[in-house]
Amino acid sequence: MMAADAAALEAPPLERPSPREATLDDETRALVVPDAADLPASPPSAVEANFARYFIADFMNPGHDQYVYRHPNGLCVVGLAPSHVAFKEEGGVTAVDFNVGKSDRSEMKVTGKRKRNAQHLQENSALCKVCVNDKSFVVRCCVKGSLLEINDRLIKQPDLLNTAADREGYIAIFQPKPADWLKIKDKFLSYEDYRNLRGAC
Repeated sequence: MMAADAAALEAPPLERPSPREATLDDETRALVVPDAADLPASPPSAVEANFARYFIADFMNPGHDQYVYRHPNGLCVVGLAPSHVAFKEEGGVTAVDFNVGKSDRSEMKVTGKRKRNAQHLQENSALCKVCVNDKSFVVRCCVKGSLLEINDRLIKQPDLLNTAADREGYIAIFQPKPADWLKIKDKFLSYEDYRNLRGAC
């Protein structure tokens, strides 16, 4: 027998990974090197990754389309949908006024864990007015709940609505009760249904 063969017989057998190690290896490999066929064409935005997106079309008036983005913690962000009639006017939104009738929403100051001073509003309550040239459009709450915050940046920077309505240009943040949310969520359109209704936005 040749020396090489003798050495091969004496060498310890190669250790095979345990089934658990092999599984972990596959899971790690899938994370580090995912299958290209499973990847989206472009990475999801922060809104897509963190919120369930709902839309309401023609809310109380034709063309008054709004969105409600719901976070897993139950908070809802309300704003103007891309197809809102205000965006179809020449020049876009030029001013945002939170003084609606008897209440100026911009003067609201919510404090503490118990959300003191939060205004409890209905779905059809006026939230603000957006102005386009000599026209104004009333924006509604869309959800029944506690108004926790209005986006006061819009007072000085109304153009945020024209450039980033679904991000920095949101209108307000609400905290609906879980039972109230379940009652109204079926009135909303999913993102896919909204796109089918209004076309690519």
